[in-house]
Amino acid sequence: MTEGTGTAGAAERPVRILLVDDQPLLRTGFRMVLGAEDDLDIVGEAGDGVEAVDLARRLLPDVVLMDIRMPRMDGVAATRAIVDARLPVRVLILTTFDLDEYVVGALRAGASGFLAKDVPADDLVSAIRTVAAGEAVVAPRILKRLLDQFADTLPDPSAAPPRGLDVLTEREREVLVHVARGLSNAEIARTLTVSETTIKTHVGHVLTKLGLRDRVQAVVLAYETGLVRPGS
Repeated sequence: MTEGTGTAGAAERPVRILLVDDQPLLRTGFRMVLGAEDDLDIVGEAGDGVEAVDLARRLLPDVVLMDIRMPRMDGVAATRAIVDARLPVRVLILTTFDLDEYVVGALRAGASGFLAKDVPADDLVSAIRTVAAGEAVVAPRILKRLLDQFADTLPDPSAAPPRGLDVLTEREREVLVHVARGLSNAEIARTLTVSETTIKTHVGHVLTKLGLRDRVQAVVLAYETGLVRPGS
């Protein structure tokens, strides 16, 4: 699903994109797909993480389409550098399933979401627009696959309440559980029999109290703390 807490609206100018991948052929493919959209503008390309951070600082694109495994600096380190610099830039990770562990690292570093490299063109375009609007792209099925790999290292949910989550009300923790399971605001509202606006407010409170950038990081935190277990 694509869902977040930002406010989407009609774009007044094209979404400015920085393509980052160490394979020129892949960058060419992405450029052909994205260049066909009137509201998307590719402002630069980088072949490694060092170049990506430099261009992100100089060009200030709206969205960086970031590969994970690259020379000199990988996508996780590049994402962290961009986020730590507090640039008005959002990072969308592209990966393959054999690099799952890097995706979790990128989400912790502050990426706004991730997609598989073989994502359909329409879904890629939609995800870029969503991230540019200040929202997050959450892929629950892929995230579940990632977290299943690390199930043995996650805290035991029968142990003491997860540290740091005690700042949340019971309802906010309940909402966080549903977010972590991949439900949209509308789906959570139906499940809890409240309005979608109420759920959006709860999600906002969760992010603020836990100091999270968006619901992507909220999903990761819910699994890392053991609030939700893979397959639950």
